[in-house]
Amino acid sequence: MNLNLSNENLQIKWEWYEQLLAVNFSKTFVIPLNHIAGVSTAQPESSWTEIRNPGLVIPGIIKAGTYYSSRGKEFWYVTKDQNYLTLELKDESLQRIILTIEENQTWLERINQYMPSN
Repeated sequence: MNLNLSNENLQIKWEWYEQLLAVNFSKTFVIPLNHIAGVSTAQPESSWTEIRNPGLVIPGIIKAGTYYSSRGKEFWYVTKDQNYLTLELKDESLQRIILTIEENQTWLERINQYMPSN
């Protein structure tokens, strides 16, 4: 996947195999930066009570697709790497997007530059 900041949006562009594994028919997610309520690189909370629909999970290797939990609707694309980037969303159909991505700390800092200060 490739992340890009453009025109006050965060774009997540998926490779074809990532789309296939996540059963994701959208090549690009476009999220307005003002719809991002928070960003974290901490290990995200996950539990066995989540409902996958659609997607793929191979424990310890990959978790990809749309998941429903007590937190709401989430999109996961994480691998065995520990480079997490979690986007907490507002005013979107998804409550969270959870990724593993190279340079997660750099992306945290870049996205936080656009977040309103408290």
